[in-house]
Amino acid sequence: MGLPSRLGRDHTVGRGTTSVTWATLTALCSRSPKPRYICSPEHGLMNVSFIALGALLVVGAALTGGALWCRGPAAAVARLLLAGAGVGFVLAGLAPADVSENQHVLGALLIMGTGNIGLLLAGFALADHVPRPLRWVTCLLGITAITALGLFLSHHYLGLGMGGMERVAAFPLLMWTLAVGVHGLIRRASRMSDAMPAGRAVEAVRR
Repeated sequence: MGLPSRLGRDHTVGRGTTSVTWATLTALCSRSPKPRYICSPEHGLMNVSFIALGALLVVGAALTGGALWCRGPAAAVARLLLAGAGVGFVLAGLAPADVSENQHVLGALLIMGTGNIGLLLAGFALADHVPRPLRWVTCLLGITAITALGLFLSHHYLGLGMGGMERVAAFPLLMWTLAVGVHGLIRRASRMSDAMPAGRAVEAVRR
């Protein structure tokens, strides 16, 4: 295992072996965390999953349009910021922390910075047909993620530890994408089931 000098003596990693998305923001902070072994034996799978997730997030932000968003600048900005988070995931997957630390940190900032701001803004930019509870939850997740990012960068972990606070800052975006995806699938299934009786009625009239 190598010990890259740029990561400091408290970080032990192997060259090109891992993608540590959330931990890399500690490079922006002055105090070093406790020693951590951050070399994952499944680093290849982890990196590919980051790239796939980021690509799908960009595509989703671009293609959902009127199916999810209202019209106006708020929706446009929210979608742009969420797409930026997708780009961050791709950067993090393509550049493990021990290969290109600067690019990896940039990816992490896009994920937890622009992504979380976009998440908060999305709460005010979702289409009217989106259930109100989902819109409220979107805002709550955005507020939680942004607050957690601030606490993480200021080293206030509230008993969760550094890794725990990182996840509180990063996971709300993933939870939201899952919830929105499930909502879209349910809505599509409902519309298809409603359309089937109407189609049968039209066919019966034609006969």
